Amino acid sequence: MLVELRAENYAVIDYAIATFGPGLNLLTGETGAGKSILVDALTLLMGGKASTDMVRHGAEKAIVSCVFESTPGAEAVLEGNGIDADGNDIILRREILANGKGRVFVNNQPATVAVLRQLAPELALVHAQSETLASFDQAQQRLLLDRFGGISTDGVAAAYTRWHEAAARLKDLLQGEQDRLRMVDLWSYQKKEIDAAQLESGEDEALATEKRVLANAEKLYAAAMSAFEQLYEGESSAEGALRAALRNVEELARYDGSFQDAAQQLAAARAAVDDVSATLRDYAEGIHASPERLAEIEDRLALIDRLKRKYGHTIDEVAAYGAEVTRKLAEVEDRDEVLEELRKALDAARKSYCAAAHAVTEDRKAAATKLAKLAERQINSLAMKARFEVVVSTVETEAAWAPHGWDNVEYRIATNPGEPLKPLNEIASGGEMSRVMLALKVSVEEGAAKPKTKVPTPRTLVFDEIDIGIGGSAAEAVGQKLKALGRGQQVLCVTHLPQIAAFASQHLVVEKHEERGRTKTQIRVLDDQARTQEVARMLSGAKVTDTSLQHAAQMIAASR
Repeated sequence: MLVELRAENYAVIDYAIATFGPGLNLLTGETGAGKSILVDALTLLMGGKASTDMVRHGAEKAIVSCVFESTPGAEAVLEGNGIDADGNDIILRREILANGKGRVFVNNQPATVAVLRQLAPELALVHAQSETLASFDQAQQRLLLDRFGGISTDGVAAAYTRWHEAAARLKDLLQGEQDRLRMVDLWSYQKKEIDAAQLESGEDEALATEKRVLANAEKLYAAAMSAFEQLYEGESSAEGALRAALRNVEELARYDGSFQDAAQQLAAARAAVDDVSATLRDYAEGIHASPERLAEIEDRLALIDRLKRKYGHTIDEVAAYGAEVTRKLAEVEDRDEVLEELRKALDAARKSYCAAAHAVTEDRKAAATKLAKLAERQINSLAMKARFEVVVSTVETEAAWAPHGWDNVEYRIATNPGEPLKPLNEIASGGEMSRVMLALKVSVEEGAAKPKTKVPTPRTLVFDEIDIGIGGSAAEAVGQKLKALGRGQQVLCVTHLPQIAAFASQHLVVEKHEERGRTKTQIRVLDDQARTQEVARMLSGAKVTDTSLQHAAQMIAASR
């Protein structure tokens, strides 16, 4: 759910903040107040294209931001992009600078427009007058049909993965067979070289340490023995000085108990010196300068280094390369047997995919018939005389196979009698498109079969001026449908019609006024009394009469 939307120095808006609630949120106001600009701001936060024209005149940058309640799908997108979650909310912010540059932040962390576009399907779907239907392409049309029919594509997706992997493996084995045979000698040499080395994980690090010790044996021996002399053996050793001091302090402690702690501390220091001295002596005695062992280690490290330069950065990577070469050689040696197994596996995967895809196609065609009838009724109840159909076309060639099946789903409509059915993207009117989308959404929400698995759907639906070209009973029908849609998810709608405004769960009014020669925009959430005043203004114009107030109150009461 969209909780809050802010815009600063955006188009004609200097600063505005809107808070939204569940159900149907309606935005009204005079023409030019900035209602559709707020929808455009939300579109920008969903990854829409930015323009310097959006920066308010005289400002350095425009800022739009919003707060959504988080969803599991949105949190998965954040995790996939390395963005930390921020409690139960997702905060989006976008800045457009006057010089054409821009910045994106998600939960106050730098992000990209691509991340906003990934989040958009999980958060909101905006149906603006100016949209190009790019957000409702055939993929989205297929997803909507699958949601309506409760169709799961998990089975066909798993079958596609098995088929695709089997086909890729077979292709890899068959492709460039002549080159592969020429590589056998090289692979054999590489395998022999790696096997002969008998590498052990981590041995290069251990050998490097031993080499450092052997190469500096004399220095290490001298340093260890010198330290041992200073601590223990020498005439003025630290141990001797501590021993003498300890005798004197113990004598003091016999007469003055306050020196007991000091005596214990000196005894502990002497014991520590003894331990360190023993360690130094043992270390020095263990140092054996061996030019032969040093040469042996250097040869071994040179061999390991040569293998790492050729086959990997680490011993483990070299070993993995050796295992891969061994596998390739085994495939060449057992080529006929491997080919037969791969062909069988591919044939089985192909049959499995076809069966799963056919089943999904049948489900989609059945759902398409039901959705088309239901949607056509809903569309025509919104002051339109349209014919509507959902076409499921199947392309069974392997080039068309996909994890969702082999179907193309296309919604077609004829908005005037006698015209042929055409794809939705050929609808000229933005208002018609908004109404068609509303009808489709209502049809899906009211008539959807219980899904076997959850099909993603936007949490918030936004409709900009869905009421263009309608009025009277058709407007009331639109309001009823928006209200019904709002029972299942949050809906935002910009409207000019009081018949629609009366159905609001929450009513916001967008107002503008002049201050110091500049336009200021304000957004208010209306209480019951103010809401009645606003609906009355929409009924009667600038002058609100007692009759319009009474009529407005009746409309709001009836909508409940």
